[in-house]
Amino acid sequence: MVTAVSQTRLDALIEALRRLPGVGVKSAQRMAFHLLQHDREGAEQLAEALGGALRAVHHCERCHTFTEAAICDICSDESRDARQLCVIESPADQAALERTGSYHGFYYVLMGRISPLDGIGISELGGLSMVQRALDGKVEEVILATSFTAEGEATAHVLAEGLKAQGVRVTRLARGVPAGSELEYVDLSTIAHAMVDRR
Repeated sequence: MVTAVSQTRLDALIEALRRLPGVGVKSAQRMAFHLLQHDREGAEQLAEALGGALRAVHHCERCHTFTEAAICDICSDESRDARQLCVIESPADQAALERTGSYHGFYYVLMGRISPLDGIGISELGGLSMVQRALDGKVEEVILATSFTAEGEATAHVLAEGLKAQGVRVTRLARGVPAGSELEYVDLSTIAHAMVDRR
C-alpha cells in the first residue's frame, strides 16, 4: 500500500523530472517509475552526481561557462588565440563549437539571450562585462555566434551595436543552405540569407 508520504515524494520526483527540457508529465512518470522499479542503483548514481555537480560546478570568472575551477580549462589554455572572442548563448553551444575543431580563440558565454517578455535584457546577460572583455587590448575580433532565432538575432544586434560603438571589429556566424540538402526543400528564409551571404 502506498502511503501518503511516499506518494508525496513520488509526486515530488515526477515534478522535479518535469523541469527538464522537453519532458512532460507522462515522460517524467516513466522515468520516475523506471528508476524506482528497475534501476535504484542508477537513481542513487544520478542523485549523487547531481548533488556533486550542484556543490562543485560554478561559472568561470572570465567566460562564464561551467567549471569546477575559478578559471575554466579553455580560458587557462595559453595556446588559444587571444585575438578572437566568440560570444555564445550557452555552454552547450561552446561544446558544439569545440567539437568542430575549427575555432581556437576564447569564449564569452551569455547564459541566455534577450527576452523582453521574460524581463531579460542585455544587462541581465552580462553585456557590460562582455564589452569590457572585448576591450582588454588583446581582442581584435568578436564573433557573435548566438542562435538564429528572433531572440538570438536581437541579442546579436544589440551586442554588435554596442561593440561597434567602441571600435571593435564584429563578425556574425554565416548562415545558409546546409551541406547535403536539396534546395527545393530548404526554407525560403535560409535560401534568401544564403544568397545575401554568398561567396
